Amino acid sequence: MTTTTPTVVLVHGAFADAASWAGVVTELQARGIPVLAPPNPLRGLASDAAYVASVAAQIDGPVVLAGHSYGGAVITVAGAQENVVGLVYVAAYVLEEGESLGELQGGFPDSPLATSLKQWTYPVEGGEPAVELTITEDAFPSVFAADVPVEVTKVLAAAQRPLAAGAFGEPAAAAAWKTKPAWALVSGGDRAINPEVERFGAQRAGATTVEIEGASHAVAVSRPKDVADLIAEAVRATAG
Repeated sequence: MTTTTPTVVLVHGAFADAASWAGVVTELQARGIPVLAPPNPLRGLASDAAYVASVAAQIDGPVVLAGHSYGGAVITVAGAQENVVGLVYVAAYVLEEGESLGELQGGFPDSPLATSLKQWTYPVEGGEPAVELTITEDAFPSVFAADVPVEVTKVLAAAQRPLAAGAFGEPAAAAAWKTKPAWALVSGGDRAINPEVERFGAQRAGATTVEIEGASHAVAVSRPKDVADLIAEAVRATAG
């Protein structure tokens, strides 16, 4: 019997880019696990999920999707793609079908992120400019990456990618965790997403969950081995 090792597709969230997975990619490659870290467009939940699903669809064999932060909402929808066999949530939003980020977050106290956002606009063809959000550079280290060296957080803050504000109100068209196994890592010291939001979503999805006490939202940067350990567990469990 041949065993097919799933390809891991790493989906970054808002205020970050695919380079935030660098340490995790190194760990997975060292273990012989095929991995891809595509860009997440960050323009809207439905369109971002369609893009990630299209990436998965073009990979031969099974795929495990791992999503960080808003990337968790994206993989919840994109995970409905047929060859996706598992979902890994890393300090992430785990939505229910028909639920938006705003609705999920609204059931819990706000994190410091809520008062640390800066608005920008971007052009929309044939329409009015739309709003996108970043984290203010002075708040970024403490809110996003408190356990990452300060000189690194300054680079991350300068290179962050904005999220379209409209993404917060878009309902999830599917919840792939209802039919596919899920794993979750909760960052106990997260100041971007309330850890209670992460715990609630993971529990609702029946995810195999680990919690890292004191870990910041940027846990993939500060604790890449721990993140890779959980992803590797999902790969082992779904290899067939």
